[in-house]
Amino acid sequence: MRAPGASVVSGLRAIDRGSPTLEGVRDEWNAYVTAMEAAGVLVEPLPALDEFPDSIFVEDPALVFPEGAIVLRPGAPSRLGEAEMMAPELRRRFDVVLELPTGFVEGGDVLTTTREVLIGLSERTNEAGARSLQGLLEQLGRKGRIVTTPQGVLHFKTDCSLLDEETILATERLAASGVFEGYRVVLTPEGEEAAANSLRVNDRVFVGSGFPRTTDQLTAAGHRVVTLPNEQIALLDAGFSCLSLRWRGPV
Repeated sequence: MRAPGASVVSGLRAIDRGSPTLEGVRDEWNAYVTAMEAAGVLVEPLPALDEFPDSIFVEDPALVFPEGAIVLRPGAPSRLGEAEMMAPELRRRFDVVLELPTGFVEGGDVLTTTREVLIGLSERTNEAGARSLQGLLEQLGRKGRIVTTPQGVLHFKTDCSLLDEETILATERLAASGVFEGYRVVLTPEGEEAAANSLRVNDRVFVGSGFPRTTDQLTAAGHRVVTLPNEQIALLDAGFSCLSLRWRGPV
């Protein structure tokens, strides 16, 4: 994870619904760290990068797997430098670090399941980048499948998240595309579509505290739900998956 700098209040947003407060973002970031540690995760905070307002969202410039890491090329021009700053951090932690050679991919468009890695084309991830990523994933022994993000949706994972090895939480508009054929799909309740970017961490699922019907639905299905505040980061078009790079280390 990377600590939020003072510039985070000036981060990118597709729809301007107002700016977050620095205190508010820091409070939500700290709550997320606490929840991660309670779930049994070792959290390694990186220092803030004030020159990059969106650098708190570490998932977009990189992907991590037990087999190795991939340095991406974010599709937002102001974020390209974040990948360069992330690369040495990854090399300190992984024996294998690959770099996207061409095109653009942001990690928010990439959903990893046990059977494949879904790469969603969007305004931030283009065809050339997705094809390049497929090749890098093959080097790590993984299969990439290119899919389409609904029009007007910033990132593929804005509209979906993994609940378990075979179950995906998704909005109706994304599920209707047929991209999740072969998986079990749980639809977000009407009016709580933003809850689709929840986050499974070990035996828990992090859900925004503003989505009570989603929380009830997942709890009833047997998931251990942890509700966390995310109103401030949501103003920056972000969700829980954006805030960390997560991998399972050696047992």
